[in-house]
Amino acid sequence: MSGRPFWKDKSLSEMSTDEWESLCDRCGKCCVLKIEDADTGEVHYTDVACKLLHCGTASCTNYPHRKRFVPDCITLSPDNLDSLPWMPQTCAYRVLHEGGELAAWHPLVSGDPDSPRQAGISVAGRVFPEESVPLTDLIDHITTW
Repeated sequence: MSGRPFWKDKSLSEMSTDEWESLCDRCGKCCVLKIEDADTGEVHYTDVACKLLHCGTASCTNYPHRKRFVPDCITLSPDNLDSLPWMPQTCAYRVLHEGGELAAWHPLVSGDPDSPRQAGISVAGRVFPEESVPLTDLIDHITTW
């Protein structure tokens, strides 16, 4: 054991389930609805949350069973990160996959689970519930996180 943080000594595929899950900073950006431009393939984020995302905390309200209620919810793995270009630039999975370092606000670095919200990274308190926005109005909710 080197005494260094596990994410500096292990590849994503070498991490235990608990280590892997702890990489998520709970920002909620991957859980907002997105619109893909059919012509360009560009993905636009909205300020509309998945029906399972708690808008105030940016936490999934049924994480263990999310695929049952949201079948197209993506289960991240080291094997599918290359195929998910819409993952937020700040996402620890993406950052580490691309060879970067975790940000100072990341809970594993800061020691504070609320640091993403404090740093303005989290969508907590800044999104609308999916049920409150008609699908036809989704384009009006495009935003930059």
